Order: sequence, then C-alpha cells, then structure tokens
Amino acid sequence: MDEVEKGLTRWLRGLREDLWTADANPLPPSVWLRWLPHGLVILVAVVTAGTDMEQLVNGYNLGAETGLLIAVAQGTAVGLAPWRPVPAWWLSTVAVVVSAMAARTQLIAGHAASNSPWPWSPPVMVAQCVVLYLLALRVPTRVAVEVLALTMLATYVMQGLIGSANYSSTGMLAVALFGGVVLLGSTQRGRREARTQLVEQAGITAEERARRTLLEERSRIARELHDVVAHHMSVISIQAQVAPHLTENPSEELKENLAGIRQNAVEALTELRRVLGVLRSEHPEEQHGIAGAADGTAPHAPQPTLDRLGALVENTRAAGLAVTVEISGEVHPFPPGVELSAYRIIQEALSNALRHAPGSSVRVELDHYPRGLQVRVINSRPAGPAPPSPGAGHGLLGMRERAAMLGGTLMATETSHGGFVVAAFLPRAGGTGDAIEAPTDPAPSNNSTGTTGTTGATGEKTL
Repeated sequence: MDEVEKGLTRWLRGLREDLWTADANPLPPSVWLRWLPHGLVILVAVVTAGTDMEQLVNGYNLGAETGLLIAVAQGTAVGLAPWRPVPAWWLSTVAVVVSAMAARTQLIAGHAASNSPWPWSPPVMVAQCVVLYLLALRVPTRVAVEVLALTMLATYVMQGLIGSANYSSTGMLAVALFGGVVLLGSTQRGRREARTQLVEQAGITAEERARRTLLEERSRIARELHDVVAHHMSVISIQAQVAPHLTENPSEELKENLAGIRQNAVEALTELRRVLGVLRSEHPEEQHGIAGAADGTAPHAPQPTLDRLGALVENTRAAGLAVTVEISGEVHPFPPGVELSAYRIIQEALSNALRHAPGSSVRVELDHYPRGLQVRVINSRPAGPAPPSPGAGHGLLGMRERAAMLGGTLMATETSHGGFVVAAFLPRAGGTGDAIEAPTDPAPSNNSTGTTGTTGATGEKTL
C-alpha cells in the first residue's frame, strides 16, 4: 500500500505541475504570413463568442447578462490560447461547466428549447476544439493527454452522472472531436520537433566533420614534425655528445661549443614536444593556447617569460654573437601572454641575427610603460656575408601575428647603417581591446653604442 500511495502522490504532483501553471507558451508565427494564425484565432474567438451568446440566450433562455458573461469568457479563452494554452483550457472548461449547469436548470424546468444540444453546444464545441488543438501544438504529449482525459471526465460527469432532460446528447460527438484534434496537434508538434532536431543534428554533424578534418590535419603535421624534425634534432644531440670523444685532446672551446650545440638540440626537442602536444590536443586554446599532451598531461615545461631573457642572451652570446640588454622604465608585471610574446619576438630576432648577420653586435631594448611594453632588437652591419639559409620566410610573419594577437604593432626594417631593427609594442591589455599605438617612435636612435639592425636578409629569410 505504501508503494501505491507514493505512486499516486507522485502522479498527482506531476499532474499539478503540468496543469496548474500560467506559463506563457506563444504560438510560433508563420514564416510567410507572420500574424495570420493569430488573426484567425481571434476571428474564431469573436465568432464563437457571438454564436455561443445566441445559443445561451435564445436556446437555453438564460438571460442576456448571463449569456454575455459566459460567451465573453469562452471567447477570451479562445483568444488566450495562442499565448497561454493551459490557462485558456481551464477558462474554457470552467465556462462550459457553468453554462451546462445553468442550461440544465432551464432544460429540466422546460424553459429552454426542446432537444437543445447539451452539455456541449456547437459553438462551445468548436471553441473547445480550437483551444485543445493549440494546446496540443505546444505542450508535451503527456500534458495534452492529461487535459483530454480531464475534459472527457467532465463530459462524463455532466452527462452520465448528473444528466438533464429534454436535450439532444452531444457528449460522444464532443469526445470524438476532442480526441481527434488532440491527436492532430500532438502529431504536428512531434513532426516540428523532429524537423528541428534533424536540422540541429545536421549542423552538429557538419561541425564535427570540420573539427575532425582539422584534428586529422594537425595530427598529420605532428607526425611529420615528430618523424623528421625530432629525428634530426636527436641525431644532432647525439653527435654533439660523441664528437669530443672522436678527437684527440679536444680544446676547451671545442668542448664548450659542442656542449652548447647539444644543449640547444635538447631544448629544441623540449619545445618541439610542447608544440606536438598543442597540435595533438583537442583544445589547444586552453591555458593561453598551450594545452597538455594528448593523454591529458601537462606540458613538459612552463612557457618562457621575460625572467628567462638572461639565459636566452647568454645562449646567444655562447653562439658567437655580441648581445647587450638595456631595460628602461619602471618594471611592471605583465600578463603571461604578453611576456611570452615578447620573449618569442626577441628569441626570433636574435636567431635571425645569428643566422643572417654573423659577427654583428646586437642590442635588446625593453622599455616599460604603464600602457604596455616596447621591445626593440637592433643589430649592426654583419662582419661578412651570411651563409645560405634554407628558411621559408615565416619568422617575421610569426612575430607580426604574435603582436597583432595582443592588439599590438610590430615593425621590421633595415637601418641606414646596413643593419636591421625589429620593434614591437605590446599593450598591457593583451588583446582585450583595439590595437594601441606605441608611446614613442619605435625607430632606433643613432646615439647608441652599437649600430642598429638585424641585417636586411634577416627579415626575408627567417624560418
């Protein structure tokens, strides 16, 4: 018995939530004739109210005031149905019960016309059909079935249990019509929902297909990088480690250079692993664009910031390039994305100077401003011709993209002394607003100790 009582309680609670509500559920407008359905419903409401009043006054002899009140309630229910179907059904059903009970008194007393339709008069039947149809179009099928069941129950109680005299029965016809319109409305609602779900599914499928294509392309690039670049860097690292043992009495300078080559190869492999993790990740935009590896682990090392600028400069000096660093302004902490971009721009500019301006002197300038950070890398004229470089010319493009991503600017040009300069301004906002102009002219000054520039070839042959 306890289970039966609990089940009955849950059913009554669900019934109350479904039917005891005044939530708006507007009828969707037509695509071509936007307000035509609503206009037709209002027209039906006016016509049914007028014909219902005539039936109540002339057929049931209820009086003009009573007939007008019930007819207005019935017409209001029909007019309310396109926006609030459940309250409209309650109002229509209550109006029908009140009019049927009032007409019953007149029928039994013989004051009404003989064989008048009861308990559902034709105009009331039409109005109730419109209300049930509009309700079935918007609410779940469960709620439509509950409403139909209660309507049938009210019909059975009025005609079967209470009854009347001298009337023409309309209960069976009304129940059949109500069942048909509810079935029709629920079917159309189901078709509309299925069509909507089909369109949504088609959009999701197209999005997933594009996403899968992108992931496959990124995976292919990652495989190529792993199979080709990683292999060659590993070979360089091993050869640099073995080379001192193949030479009798190698000099300390040779050992240091070979150790530097191996260290650079190891660091390049570490960076390559991080890039491969980004390429293989489904969400590379997370953590400032650095996602974990494909297995969900964290990157192998944190992204570099300006705190590691000293190590970068020392590494470049060890490769044979004279580098000086000048920092001006009050040092302010910057967002990680700004510091990462500044570090990468300096790294690429130093790499270009090392590759395309051998023997030059390089000056790195960092100017701190309240609104952002200005970076300048200036190298002098190269001491001799640069060796051929297999670069594809993407270095400057990458630096410009990094600056533009943060809403900043970047300029790269030759200097009058035959060198090259890379100047960038990165706003503190880090891309949250529009691009911000640099507070000063990024062009290098002529009173510096080292000549400006990174050699003209640098801007055209970067990797």
